[in-house]
Amino acid sequence: MLDDSVRSRIDTSKPHSARFWNYFVGGKDNYEVDREIGDQIKSIFPGLVDVAVTSRRFLGRAVRHLAEEQGVRQFLDIGTGLPTADNTHEVAQRVAPDARIVYVDNDPIVLAHANALLTSTPEGATAYLDADLYDPEAVLEAAAGTLDLSRPVGLMILNTLGHVAEYERARELVRRLMAGLPAGSHLVISDSTATSEGMIAASEAYNASGAVPYYVRTVAEIAGFFDGLELVRPGVVRVSEWRAEVSELESAVDAYCGVGRKL
Repeated sequence: MLDDSVRSRIDTSKPHSARFWNYFVGGKDNYEVDREIGDQIKSIFPGLVDVAVTSRRFLGRAVRHLAEEQGVRQFLDIGTGLPTADNTHEVAQRVAPDARIVYVDNDPIVLAHANALLTSTPEGATAYLDADLYDPEAVLEAAAGTLDLSRPVGLMILNTLGHVAEYERARELVRRLMAGLPAGSHLVISDSTATSEGMIAASEAYNASGAVPYYVRTVAEIAGFFDGLELVRPGVVRVSEWRAEVSELESAVDAYCGVGRKL
């Protein structure tokens, strides 16, 4: 049951990014207003559905890489969104049952579904923080209740930084978060990009809907988030291409990603 403070923060009169994305990946946690703008954007740019699906698959490959090949046992997932299949903790704990995951969001819809995220193996731990990307130090302080920040952490910021209007501010938020993590930590980012007229038109239509705006950026700007880090091969590429098997390679999508290691 939702308490009154959470219920009062849920606005069903305007589209919402978490619910909108949930609709695109086939979820049921959305409202008519989200489906209406979703259908409108599908008519403008059907490729956004592929962006949603391939971005989710990238999450799985990135988490598996960090857990299997880098030995990362802690993950801080900021901008969690609504739970679907293969959330960060599910992927990580399949590889390493002792993995510890902290999800961060300040979205009342996500808060309402937090219990679905709080499952964990007995050996590991999963926690949810109702916190704000715009206060990195507070996020890190709260996350330290579950994670040991003296040991490497996989920082996941997927399809979230586009909501930060000013690019330099977005970069600064990333820098402050990584500054609080030790060497051996990894930064994982994906975001939609201004790499086609269709994606740009879809972004403009979404922003005109009354939802919290999402700004698509250039590939060079996505790469800029990894300044000072060692990029994991293959570098900054489309989400459909990052460490995908040849048989898994999908059509080109307007979303780029990368994984960088703090030295």
